[in-house]
Amino acid sequence: MALSNTGDNNQTWSSGWTFILAAVGAAVGLGNIWRFPYVVGENGGAAFILVYVLCVVFVAIPILIGELMIGRRGSNSPPRAMASVAREAGRSKLWTLVAWLGLIAGFLIATYYSVIAGWTLAYIQKAIMGFGGASAAVVGSQFDDLQANPLVMTGWHTLFLFVTMTIVGRGLHGGIEKAVTIMMPALFAMLLLMIGYAAVAGDFAAGVNFLFSADFSKIDGSSVLMAIGQAFFSIGVAMGLMMVYGAYVPKDVSLTRSAIIIAGADTLVALLAGLMIFPLVFANGLDPASGPSLIFRTLPAAFVNMPGGAFFGALFFLLLAFAAVTSLIALIEPIVAYVIDKWSLSRRNACIAVGSLVWVIGLGSVLSSNAWSDFMPLGMFAFFEDMTVFGLIDYFTANIFMPIGGILIALFVGWRMQVSTLREELPLMGPAVFQVWLWMIRVVAPLAIVGVMYQTFA
Repeated sequence: MALSNTGDNNQTWSSGWTFILAAVGAAVGLGNIWRFPYVVGENGGAAFILVYVLCVVFVAIPILIGELMIGRRGSNSPPRAMASVAREAGRSKLWTLVAWLGLIAGFLIATYYSVIAGWTLAYIQKAIMGFGGASAAVVGSQFDDLQANPLVMTGWHTLFLFVTMTIVGRGLHGGIEKAVTIMMPALFAMLLLMIGYAAVAGDFAAGVNFLFSADFSKIDGSSVLMAIGQAFFSIGVAMGLMMVYGAYVPKDVSLTRSAIIIAGADTLVALLAGLMIFPLVFANGLDPASGPSLIFRTLPAAFVNMPGGAFFGALFFLLLAFAAVTSLIALIEPIVAYVIDKWSLSRRNACIAVGSLVWVIGLGSVLSSNAWSDFMPLGMFAFFEDMTVFGLIDYFTANIFMPIGGILIALFVGWRMQVSTLREELPLMGPAVFQVWLWMIRVVAPLAIVGVMYQTFA
């Protein structure tokens, strides 16, 4: 990636393994830890996992390969990479809109992701203090107290964003690579340690049964569409992050193999998270269908009543913080790269500018749970009448920007790039596999995403 005035022009990852760690870190986030296990358990267990894997193979991986390919081919920040590849293919510069949709989506997601990630830091502190030795009911109310206090939430939001921007500011080799090579192995180690703890201190059999008992009667059109959406959004395509990470990938690294490893690791972490969480939930007679509050209300109540709860509670939230940091780094990096390219700023100054803007807009999400909880910016429209600032950002990024971006990536790569260029970028893909991939990105993936959008708006 061309990084003007930074001394890091045309950098690449130190190795293919480092790239894999960074991309897995980008894909694995807070959503893997709480949402995926719950969705699996409520939608047929192993039956849903089978459908999900098929969606990953036929929808997410083909688009992921395409996005990485655009990034590596254009070798620049997402808008410039997209413009370069479109120009090479003899296509309209309007295709740059693809990169802009991803860049805007990633930026907006970063503004509220930092706020939510800040909660993990707050809960590391709470866990170390044993959640004050409070009863389960009081522990649950602590989350309400946190959300009701804008100053405290702003403090944690600021700290988390500062840590992230410091890492991004140190560049590819000095910051991002060092962070992911430490955090991702540590995350997997903590995850396995927590699973061991759940197996000993929790009801492991009940947790396994909740996740993996196959109930095909729960598989219908709605659950299939949910699986497509989960596969698409979990792996992190159409947010600019995979395009900018692709810009750093050396030519000798197989994009196909990398995409499969990234998607596989992302799914594995989500399943392991279920084996970590649900045994603790069932052992304490708690509700596994708590949604987002499962992490910040239900599980802390479990840790209060369990041996070693303070230590393992702190370890659990540290694990979440690591997952959040690596994801936020990936969300921030495409915007920083663009600012450097566009205005020839140093990386340090670009990080200060981007971080400041993310922080300010993030205050809207902070206030959405307290002072602005009754402020609905688009309340004059019936469809948006119940959406706060946070709700609007979440809705537009997840339901409009990312799906449309995913469709456009698939259509551009499948129908507008030269087949000879695709073959050049995928030299290790056999002819038969290449034709299958081409069919998936041209037809299957776009139609699947259209189905998700139809289900959303119908």
